[in-house]
Amino acid sequence: MIYTYNECIEKFKTDYEIRKQLAQGRLKRLSRGVYSDEVYESDLAVISKTYPYAVFTMNSAFYYHGLTDTIPRSYYLITDKDATKIKDKRVCQFFDNHNSLSLGVEIKNYNGVEIRIFTRERMLVELIRNKNKLSFDYYKEIIANYRKLIYELDIQSVQEYAIQLPKSRFVLDTLQLEVF
Repeated sequence: MIYTYNECIEKFKTDYEIRKQLAQGRLKRLSRGVYSDEVYESDLAVISKTYPYAVFTMNSAFYYHGLTDTIPRSYYLITDKDATKIKDKRVCQFFDNHNSLSLGVEIKNYNGVEIRIFTRERMLVELIRNKNKLSFDYYKEIIANYRKLIYELDIQSVQEYAIQLPKSRFVLDTLQLEVF
C-alpha cells in the first residue's frame, strides 16, 4: 500500500520509527513524501499519491476513459496556476489559469488506483479547446469515439463547461458541427 508521510506518522507514530522501517526494508521511499510497504507499485499509483491535487487531463484522461487506445508517453496533469512546477520527467504539466480546475473532476478507479480525472463531458470540451495542439488522426479517433457514446453523455454538463471555459463560442460551434 502507498502512504504519504502523514499516513506513515499515523501508522508508525514517529519519524524515528519510519526511518527504522526504511532501514529494515519493510518500507521503501518511492518519492518525496511517498512510501510503500509493497515490493512494486505502479507509476500511476505513485503519481496519483505524489500529486494529490493534480487532475489527469488530455492524453491520459482520453486513455483512462477508453476514448483512445494510444497509451500516453507521459502522465498529463493539470494543476492550479500557482502550483509548483512538477519536475518529474514522467509528467507533462498544464496550468489552469481560469479557476476552473474543479469543474468536472471525478474520482475514478483505474486498475485498482483511485485517480482524480476530468469527466468525459469535461474532456470533450478540452478536446475541442485544444484541437489545434493534437494530431488530426488522434483528434478524429477521439471524436469518433465520442459520437459512439453521445447518448451516454450529460449534454447539459458539456454545454455548461463550454460556457464557463475559454473559447466558448468556438467550442459550442464545433460541438454542433462535429459531435451532436
